[in-house]
Amino acid sequence: MNSDFPRTLALLRREKGISQRRAAGELGISQALLSHYENGTREPGLAFVVRACDFYNVSADFLLGRTLSRDGTGIVDADALYDASAERDATLRGSVMATLNKKLLVNSISMLFDLLGKCGSREAIRAASEYLSTALYRLFRRLYQAPGVHSADFFSVPAAQFSAGAAEADMVCSEVDYADALAAHAREKGTFPDMSHEALSREYPGVYQSLLQIVHAAGERINRQVRCHREAGKK
Repeated sequence: MNSDFPRTLALLRREKGISQRRAAGELGISQALLSHYENGTREPGLAFVVRACDFYNVSADFLLGRTLSRDGTGIVDADALYDASAERDATLRGSVMATLNKKLLVNSISMLFDLLGKCGSREAIRAASEYLSTALYRLFRRLYQAPGVHSADFFSVPAAQFSAGAAEADMVCSEVDYADALAAHAREKGTFPDMSHEALSREYPGVYQSLLQIVHAAGERINRQVRCHREAGKK
């Protein structure tokens, strides 16, 4: 059985807000057996997987860790995905600045997900992916609609809901999930990769410089915004 199965099974029960005893009763097994399933010490049969999928309203592919989508869509083979980070392009069309920022972000995101992979928290990886995906969705949607000639039907989220902040709300929820997942990982396992300056410089000799630049630039920008807000409040 996939190693993600026990964690996902336990996470779904906690999300539902029910005890292990109640979940076991609903699923037609003993609490002790469900505990074994959630701890990964025993593997269930197909009949239990089907009942669990129906009870938690998720697909078997999600329960088994084959997709991040609960309805089973979007199963992707990581090896088959096109990897833009492997390109050796000198410059994106028309802009040196676009190339620079693309490389800074690609390098930093690659490093982030490598660190999350070493943590082993599937929930944190999923939440980080959802947060960044929605950020990209927002930026692309703004760009797509800027000329004023493209149909909004390209996007499934209605324009009124998008304008009202539905995407921003999704990012907030994803960040909460991310924080909760990291806190749960700290409580349950407590193992994180060494993230000291020396260790990161050694493990990521190239991409770490990109992350440092983003951290520095973002920090300066945030502090500047805070100062402006405080000065405006004094007037």
